[in-house]
Amino acid sequence: MGTDPGATALRELFTKLMDFEEVNRYVTEMITAVGVRYDFGEVGGSASQEGDGHELLGRRLRDVQLKQGRLYELMHAGRGLLLDRTGRLSVAGWADRVDHVVDVSEELDVPAVLLRPDGHVAWAGDDQAGLLGQLPRWFGAPADRARVSPTLE
Repeated sequence: MGTDPGATALRELFTKLMDFEEVNRYVTEMITAVGVRYDFGEVGGSASQEGDGHELLGRRLRDVQLKQGRLYELMHAGRGLLLDRTGRLSVAGWADRVDHVVDVSEELDVPAVLLRPDGHVAWAGDDQAGLLGQLPRWFGAPADRARVSPTLE
């Protein structure tokens, strides 16, 4: 921006607006894409399917603190990631494309989330069958179809 009076006034206004928490959050979300929510439609064709309509679905998950470090640090490989607070879920058949992290975050209020490589939530819940319904949609067919079942053995 230049030093002309209009540019100076705009810079001063913007500086004052950034003191407001709501404005700061809005601008931060806009720049980081955390505020973007993709419309994934009715996942699996049914609005009643577990994980559908969750407030995180389609949103980019923020960088939460985990016991193993920060979430975004765990996503540097550019793969999908199942963040599982329950320890009961499995990505067998997709382990070559999806990392499974069993960890707890005080900042996250959902049992588990499946994240696309860009950090957007593709599924949220705690049901293995619901997870298995979403893994092929986002990560293709399982590598070993014989090992994939809706229940863990």
